[in-house]
Amino acid sequence: MKRTLTSVLVASALLSLSATSALAKVTDKDIENDATTPGDVVSWGVGTRGQRYSTSTQINTKTVKDLVPAWSFSFGGEKQRGQESQPVVSNGKMFVTGSYSRVFALDAKTGHKLWQYEHRLPDGIMPCCDVVNRGGALYDNLFIFATLDAQLVALDQDTGKVVWKEKLGDYAAGYSATAAPIIAKGMVLTGVSGGEFGIVGRVDARDAKTGKLVWTRPVVEGHMGYKYVDGKPVENGISGTLNATWPGELWKTGGAATWLGGTYDPDTGLAYFGTGNPAPWNSHLRPGDNLFSCSTVAIDVATGKIVWHFQSTPNDGWDFDGVNEFITYKTKDGKILGGKADRNGFFYVLDAKTGKFQNGFPFVKKQTWATGLTADGRPKFIPEGRPGDPAKSADGKKGNSVFAAPSFLGGKNQMPMAYSPDTGYFYVPANEWGMEIWHEPITYKKGAAYLGAGFTIKTLDPKDIGGNYIGALRAVDPKTGKIVWEVQNNAPLWGGVLTTKGGLVFWGTPEGFLKAADAKTGKVLWEFQTGTGVVAPPIAWEQDGEEYIGVATGWGGAVPLWGGEVAKKVNMLNQGGSMWVFKLHKH
Repeated sequence: MKRTLTSVLVASALLSLSATSALAKVTDKDIENDATTPGDVVSWGVGTRGQRYSTSTQINTKTVKDLVPAWSFSFGGEKQRGQESQPVVSNGKMFVTGSYSRVFALDAKTGHKLWQYEHRLPDGIMPCCDVVNRGGALYDNLFIFATLDAQLVALDQDTGKVVWKEKLGDYAAGYSATAAPIIAKGMVLTGVSGGEFGIVGRVDARDAKTGKLVWTRPVVEGHMGYKYVDGKPVENGISGTLNATWPGELWKTGGAATWLGGTYDPDTGLAYFGTGNPAPWNSHLRPGDNLFSCSTVAIDVATGKIVWHFQSTPNDGWDFDGVNEFITYKTKDGKILGGKADRNGFFYVLDAKTGKFQNGFPFVKKQTWATGLTADGRPKFIPEGRPGDPAKSADGKKGNSVFAAPSFLGGKNQMPMAYSPDTGYFYVPANEWGMEIWHEPITYKKGAAYLGAGFTIKTLDPKDIGGNYIGALRAVDPKTGKIVWEVQNNAPLWGGVLTTKGGLVFWGTPEGFLKAADAKTGKVLWEFQTGTGVVAPPIAWEQDGEEYIGVATGWGGAVPLWGGEVAKKVNMLNQGGSMWVFKLHKH
């Protein structure tokens, strides 16, 4: 009898564990509903549309003054540098990536470390802009993230063991990966980094459970896309038209890296990826629009084909990219639009189904390269604002230099903005800076930098921008193009934004503060000093009746590496590497 009872209890326990494990698995429905389920955050963007809007209301404009630290976890060791990761949370566990392609699994309530994974990086990796990682995706019982040596790794959520691993590109040719993947219809969608090395940007779709390729879509005109049948590639159409917007052979090393990853709207069935600068930077070598660089491309996730594209900076000569996130939202009449704050300093509103230009306006206060946008959204170039052609210079080695604003670090860079359906505003972490830039001769060599330009980042005259600052969190009305309010910051803003139904906007600063402001007025209501710069986006979730705010901290990224005069201005800032979590103090 005792043995029988024991067997029953053991069987019952196993069934219970099995049921718990089944419940813990992240499903396609969980991902599709991520933005409306405050108990978890299972995708980059706090929902695949990328709005970074939390429906939680416990922490609000009245209670935020009582926000206090719940726990802090150090990423440890000497591997600090920039920490740009957005964590994901599911079933009481938090998964956050760190610099140098590391992953930490933590108890979301206590910060206790459950496991740690350190990807073995080879010598010779060539990340352009620090050894950062921006997070991962959850699917089934997997945590999936990309690495600096251009691999995609799926780890078991419970143990941290590698379940599958696939190669995204050849790191020796300049390929790398830093973006968080997204999940759409059971597929993991990824981009690639390496535009400064003449790689070819593309978007891949893989079976999220196995890592096997479903389709791949290059985003440089002239390259063939493929779908995969029984593991074998089948041609799926050339992207664009060969040599239509690229001269000669330059399309073969055309750049247009999809390095920030994408968003996905289930209502349109489209994934939206921004594409980076064309290669090389010297625009005089590649006359034409150079599609699909500096664009938003909308890809049908079912077929892997480009449905529409919108190019923000044709024939880019400033490294303005176009890689920034495209956030979709619904208007009151049910129309699906998308907003994008581009590196070039213009904010674009497009029809999310067709790509048709709806509205566009500057979200920075100084631009020297264009006077505005045409009726279809094309920039009105200022010819003297483009760096000169080195082939026409006296020595053929350096074209005429120009002062350009914004700088190539952009009116907005990697730091994701947020959208609130309550206010109808986008909250944009903007920067006001310029650069001295000139073009130089360059030829492609595998694995070598492929710029053809020189530059120095400069600060702007306070008279031109209305104050002595660089960064500014700005509330932007996409209907009117007006900056409704702004909070200025001495150092450039490099971390993302979260907005909530509690009427708040959260963001961090390089000086180490996590801040919260009233989403309607911009009045700062709370701040906390984390001890190192914040260059990552915050998240919010609920657990056991309490709302939590979390953010990864650790100064780094592109600014201290590429920032010229600005880097010198902020060289006193300390590195770090921690995960901070906050909740309301109970009186």
